[in-house]
Amino acid sequence: MTDALRPVDLLISARWVVPVIPAGVVLDHHSVAVDAGRIIDLCPTVQALERYNPAEHVELRDHLLSPGLINMHGHAAMSLFRGLADDLPLLTWLNDHIWPAEGRFVDEKFAADGTLLAMAEMLRCGTTFFSDMYFFPDVTAEVAQQHRMRAQICIPVLDFPTNWASGPDEYIQKGLAVRESFRASEFIQVAFGPHAPYTVSDEPLLRVATLAEQVGANIQIHLHETAHEIEEAMSKTGMRPLRRLAELGLLSPALQAVHMTQLDDYDIQLLAETGTQVIHCPESNLKLASGFCPVDRLQQAGVNVCLGTDGAASNNDHDLLGEMRTAALVGKAVANDAAAVSAHQVLAMATVNAARALGRESELGSIETGKYADLIAIDMSDPLIQPVYDPVAHLVYSTNSRQVSHSWINGEIHLRDGELLRIDLIGLRDRVGRWSRQIAKAD
Repeated sequence: MTDALRPVDLLISARWVVPVIPAGVVLDHHSVAVDAGRIIDLCPTVQALERYNPAEHVELRDHLLSPGLINMHGHAAMSLFRGLADDLPLLTWLNDHIWPAEGRFVDEKFAADGTLLAMAEMLRCGTTFFSDMYFFPDVTAEVAQQHRMRAQICIPVLDFPTNWASGPDEYIQKGLAVRESFRASEFIQVAFGPHAPYTVSDEPLLRVATLAEQVGANIQIHLHETAHEIEEAMSKTGMRPLRRLAELGLLSPALQAVHMTQLDDYDIQLLAETGTQVIHCPESNLKLASGFCPVDRLQQAGVNVCLGTDGAASNNDHDLLGEMRTAALVGKAVANDAAAVSAHQVLAMATVNAARALGRESELGSIETGKYADLIAIDMSDPLIQPVYDPVAHLVYSTNSRQVSHSWINGEIHLRDGELLRIDLIGLRDRVGRWSRQIAKAD
């Protein structure tokens, strides 16, 4: 007599499963068993059917199952500024268009609607966790919490006032209150987000470094984004920004350095020695002509590199699957090596590398027993993208985000057969339309 089948909440059976850990592995006809929001088994489907009695069995005969993608840098609410000021250099874009528009329009309602719009897009494109740095982070956190999407909320810190705070002291004070409000959340973690070395002076940076160490929080900062940033820093301080941060004690595995397009050999050595994380945003960097992050050199040096989309005002989307393709193609050109920045490497950048940068590699980023069931499925059945020889290479180079069919966060379904289940798109579209008319009229 055989033992009774074990009851579980969910069994997902797929043509291919890419666990990400171990690296480079693709499993044929495997299943993932999920119970109480966690992965409890990954095994051949034949064995899974002999072991488990699922409350729900999702059979994905032509699909690839992957860990959910983690978008490590963005400004979600800025989705309402998508396309507002295209084809301009970074400082012109910021000074003449984005910052004036922010001063006029950004408030709690703007943050709520813009964040929800970005979340809808990210979920539809395979992202299950996003890191955000923007004003009204309390609102962004609340929207993500309500819709049960994972997020790292980076509290903005700047030397000057904005619609959210009057200066560094108030940014930090409010940020600590946000952190306390979401301390018990299973979906929200709060980090510090000093904007950039050219907008935050030494004293607030030192305070952020001290507080982050005391409470065990990450720090995310725009860094080495343009050649102009480096030149200006050298003229004002005599130091490259990264070296200034090193002297202030910010470089560590808790620091997430965004963009990093302007790096010399010593910069890369500093990053490797301190364990500082790098967040690569290739499409934003291309669009703003900011430069090229030397991903292959960083990886060869042992630096952990992950991916972000940046905001929809400078990308102009939150499509991390598309970002993976761009990262692979640009990475090869920059390295002058067709084997550099491989398909498996960019998938790791968007999953387990990001989990490592968040300090959550034991919980997220791969399909392993005990980790959260944050999963996505991509439909590979489209006849126009056949044949499929290498599923991971196909995922990166041949598919697009519209082929993302399912997503689960904590084992809970968010996307089924390409349809969002937890966001009212009709009501959201109406609110976005009202915002767009106001913003266009004022521009």
